[in-house]
Amino acid sequence: MEKNQSIIFGPIPSRRLGRSVGINNIPPKICSYSCLYCQLGRTIQIQSDRQAFYQPEKILNAVQNKLEETRKAREKIDYLTFVADGEPTLDINLEQEIDLLKSLGIPIAVITNTSLIWQKEVRCALMKSDLVSLKVDTVNERIWRKVDRPHRLLKLSSILDEALAFVKAFNGKLITETMLIANVNDTNDSLKATAGFLGLLQPNIAYLSIPTRPPAEKWVRSPDEHIINRAYQIFEETVQDVEYLTGYEGNAFALTGNIEADILSITSVHPMREDSVEKFLDQADTNWDTIHRMIDQGLLIETKYGKNKFYLRKFTK
Repeated sequence: MEKNQSIIFGPIPSRRLGRSVGINNIPPKICSYSCLYCQLGRTIQIQSDRQAFYQPEKILNAVQNKLEETRKAREKIDYLTFVADGEPTLDINLEQEIDLLKSLGIPIAVITNTSLIWQKEVRCALMKSDLVSLKVDTVNERIWRKVDRPHRLLKLSSILDEALAFVKAFNGKLITETMLIANVNDTNDSLKATAGFLGLLQPNIAYLSIPTRPPAEKWVRSPDEHIINRAYQIFEETVQDVEYLTGYEGNAFALTGNIEADILSITSVHPMREDSVEKFLDQADTNWDTIHRMIDQGLLIETKYGKNKFYLRKFTK
């Protein structure tokens, strides 16, 4: 049972995936990247060759045991999610594991750093999932090597080309995630190039992330809120739906009747333009004193992009 618990965890609440049971199909810190911002620290074993780690039947049994526990607790499960302590597509048995888990009748998600998508076998495995999350921190080779610190044999051009080929054939839900690092991949040119590529991918949702836990390298910092807002506005020019993924999930979009809590909930997901705030305040039968008080308390920040003012939750400490 202890071994099963090391492979399976949750269910955990997620804005992306609802109630998700996590499948940790890779031993700790075996990865194709050694990202600057990884909350698990530096990669112990960096590799690009796929291999077997666990018997597929062992993963199936572990999931079945976890689902039995959740049924007894009357918990709802929305996804079975391959989200490992390393890169899940390094698992050469991934496709077989997905096939086995399909019999359980629960949607399957894979959270990948995208690094191995140039391999046909990886694309075939991902095709069988119901949701795929692709990481795209940058489309610039130099920045990619600085931020994601990939295995020396990986090539960004191949990754990007095959990601485009994959999404054209993929019928499931596609989301992307871009981690913003201050003074590394958050310049206008870098953001516009990344946004342009995401515009070609056209994910259902493009998430913007910032480091919220201790990163692998101590000097890594989140951009300030002005830059986070600028990134959002640039991404929104090419992608239909953009959201923050900043570690503060709260009760996003839930109207509680508490105007301050509601504004923090909404602005933790996306910035609110001045006219939207005005309308929201009118509906709550209150005025701008609420906003000014939240700014004074360090809960909210006012920033500009183009000709418009925006309000977003203050993320940095």
